[in-house]
Formats: sequence, structure tokens, C-alpha cells
Amino acid sequence: MMKKKNLLFAILFALMSTAAYGQDITVDKILDNYFENTGGRENFKALKGLRMNAKMNQGGMEIAIEILNLSDGRQYQKISLQGNDFMQGVYDGESHWSVNFQSLTPEKSDAEATENFKTTLNDFPDPFLDYKKKGYTVELAGEETIDGAETYKVKITMEPTKVDGKEVETVSFYYFDKEAFVPIAVDTEVQAGPQAGVIQRITQSDYQEVNGFFFPFSLGQGVKGGAMQAITIESIEINPTVDASVFVFPGGK
Repeated sequence: MMKKKNLLFAILFALMSTAAYGQDITVDKILDNYFENTGGRENFKALKGLRMNAKMNQGGMEIAIEILNLSDGRQYQKISLQGNDFMQGVYDGESHWSVNFQSLTPEKSDAEATENFKTTLNDFPDPFLDYKKKGYTVELAGEETIDGAETYKVKITMEPTKVDGKEVETVSFYYFDKEAFVPIAVDTEVQAGPQAGVIQRITQSDYQEVNGFFFPFSLGQGVKGGAMQAITIESIEINPTVDASVFVFPGGK
């Protein structure tokens, strides 16, 4: 649920809209309210990048996380742990690589993993933005109660990925709060690896304003029905200035 008082008007507008729709609520009306309440479609389209600084506590250790995403696809996650910085999921426009936590050496992703990653490049800043142009399908999949909140369950089918050379569907379920029209949970099935078939859940709450946009500042991550790892967003920077060298694979191509 949104907590800021200056969201009251937006929420009241959404409630009136819902009452007007009655039983005729559609997925596009849900998304219209979502973008209206969180910053506006045109403003999202104009975004050039986002930098988030977050923290999480694991086993008594506080871990700092920096997440950067740019509209041209370049991105990284930097995890700071015990005096070391581990670059993860780095993409420079061509190569996708990460630093191995054990050997502390950078390693490029294999060809299939890199191609699968590239299927997500048009999801910035939001997979629902211009979803029809992306070739995605979106449908209303019902209603559910999540942690006491009534939600609309929205299914989005995105660009397929490959697992061992075979094409598989990429599907996620977003749970939009009926009052504020923002996602409070996202479920996605793991397609590969030892956790294949497991449903991963991300929870989102404490939406706050940043330069006219509203983002969740409290996240949870884990397996659906299990314990969640809490992640707190400490700051979000809109359209940050970034040194291009941070994306380059160490030692060159």
C-alpha cells in the first residue's frame, strides 16, 4: 500500500474510476491507473536511467547493493561484502558478465545465458510499458488476497527464453493492490538450474515519491510461501551520470 499523504488524490481518483468500471474492469484499465498513480506513461518513456542503493542483512552481515539500469540496456549490480565489491549481471551492450564470489575473478556468461538476458533489454523501465509493441500478452488472471490486501492478479507473457536449447515461455504474475493500483507482489517460475519449477516471489511496499515517480522502497525476495529476504531501498537517483568504463569486462573483450 502507498503511505504518502500526497498520494491521497491519486488513490481517491483510482477508487472512483474503479467504481465507475464496476464489473467491467479490464487489464488495460488497471494499467492505466497504475501508470497514472506512479508517474505517468510519458514520463516513464523519457527515463534514461535509474540507480538504486539498497541494503540487506544476511546471517548478521549487512550487505550494500547498488543497482543501475540504463535505457540503452547497460546495467549492473554491485554487491559490497566484507570489504569486497562484486559486480554482478553487468552488460556493456554486448557482453554479459559477473565476478565469481569464490575466485574473485570476472567471468562472462555463456552464449545461451547472454541471449536470454538480451530478451529482457526492452523491459526498462517497466515490462508493462507499451507491452503490445513488445509483442507481450497481458491478461487479467483473477483476484487474490495478498497479506490481507485485495489484489488483481495480472499475467504477463514476455519474450521466450531458451533452456538447454529449447524455447520456454517467460511468464510472471503481478498482484495489483485494488486501492492504490500498484504491484505488491510478483511471482515468476524458475526455468533452469537446481531450482527449476520453483515459484520465486518478490514483494513490494512503502511506495515513495522520487522526482514525480513512485517506487517501492521495501522489497522482499524468496520462494512463494516461504521466508522472505528483506531488502531496503535507501535512495533512488533518476537519470544518473555514469562512467562507461564500469561496464567493460576487465582485461578487455
